Amino acid sequence: MAKRTAVIDIGSNSVRMVIFEKTSRFAFHLLHEVKSRVRISEGAYDNNGNLQDAAIKRAVKALKNFLSIAQSYDVRKTLCVATSAVRDAPNKKFFLLHVKQETGLQIKVLDGEKESYYGGVSCANLFPNINAITLDIGGGSTESSEINNHIVSKSLSINLGTVRLKELFFDHDDVKGAKEYIDQVLKTCKLTQHEHVIGVGGTIRALSQAMMQRSDYPLDKLHGFTFTYDELIKFGNKILKADEEKLKQLGIKKDRFDVIKPGTLILMKILKLVGCKTITTSGVGVREGVYLHDLLRHNKDRFPEHFNPSVRYLLDNHTLDTRHANQLSSTAKILFDLLSESFAIPSPYRYELSIAAKVSHTGESLHFYSYHQNSYYLIKNALEYGFSHQQIMLIATLVRFQKRKRPTASHIERYEMLLPDEEVLSRLSYLLSLANTLLIHRPKNIDFRLSFENGVLIVNALDKPLYLASEAHKSLSAPTDLSIHFL
Repeated sequence: MAKRTAVIDIGSNSVRMVIFEKTSRFAFHLLHEVKSRVRISEGAYDNNGNLQDAAIKRAVKALKNFLSIAQSYDVRKTLCVATSAVRDAPNKKFFLLHVKQETGLQIKVLDGEKESYYGGVSCANLFPNINAITLDIGGGSTESSEINNHIVSKSLSINLGTVRLKELFFDHDDVKGAKEYIDQVLKTCKLTQHEHVIGVGGTIRALSQAMMQRSDYPLDKLHGFTFTYDELIKFGNKILKADEEKLKQLGIKKDRFDVIKPGTLILMKILKLVGCKTITTSGVGVREGVYLHDLLRHNKDRFPEHFNPSVRYLLDNHTLDTRHANQLSSTAKILFDLLSESFAIPSPYRYELSIAAKVSHTGESLHFYSYHQNSYYLIKNALEYGFSHQQIMLIATLVRFQKRKRPTASHIERYEMLLPDEEVLSRLSYLLSLANTLLIHRPKNIDFRLSFENGVLIVNALDKPLYLASEAHKSLSAPTDLSIHFL
């Protein structure tokens, strides 16, 4: 696979391009993202679905600029797909030929089921292992897939979209007609009932971003933001009643004013229909699904078990000594296994501690001094995929305070809703600091054995004395119910 790949998605509302860079076999990160509000479907739904000349011209201009950007990044492969508005257009062959003649791009028109599947693939691989249905509200259609244990199934497409409803009903001030139309379409759909929905697409992102700002949510990250059905309905009703000035006050961006109400109405009705209780916002969708389908084409569209692309990216690009990182992770897990019962730390936190240990020195790639602070910012921002917000903040917090006695009160107060209780946090922080201390001499291989007996952690050196570790440990604030003996 090409090291740098561009994926272009021609949607009914916007044309978007993302550029990914592959850092190792399955690891990648986002290099660039750009969008143009081409509105390829503008006027189509009032003209039997035919794409209009003005919209086609806008699309060609945007695509030419996109290709220029891709060339500047030395992109070796470009994947271009089109969705609802193009696939439904009677004149789509003219559009596809015209684009190829003007830009050289070969566009793949996705059918509804394939579009839904790609959205499902992105969520199945780039979220923690959760069971849910996806809901992707686009300009011309809405897609849904079921995800169980990273496997995508029951992909379907519904002819409900924001631009479609805007032109057919909202432009004519016919909200009642829009509601009746949605209800009629949904009667024939076989949507899976599920309490947990992953929201994909511009409508859910716009609503989520506004809700985060209004609630002073502590982590500035849309992907993985979770809220309740009741919260969505309460906010959605405000959106439906708002004029443009009120939409601005509610936190909706100007470029969403004309489609946010149709999108919100579709969302609210479908969430009620499927019995939703919680919604998680997705920052990924069809574009990432297209990329992953290409990246994982020999692996059944799934990452290997226990593989995380964000962790691998940090190791590939920001870890100076991978061997030391693996030693830290192994030592942290051994310490957890020995002490977690005595420390009353729930077993699931073993995973977060091991990841924190593995990426704890990534900040050294930027600057040695205050590397723990650099690591904190890298982790909080780049640990994007496969983790909940709670996991991200716990891992970042442990790394941030690995050279201190414990996380500060101000930090705990700021991120309290995303962190475990203070005692558990303090003890996990100590375990990470202890793992760093035991490996302060940076051995080629781990040269000590650990055991725990009667409240005493015994560190048995297998080769030379662990002088630096025994000295450095004196500066750590060990729990009062633990003693350490170096032998």
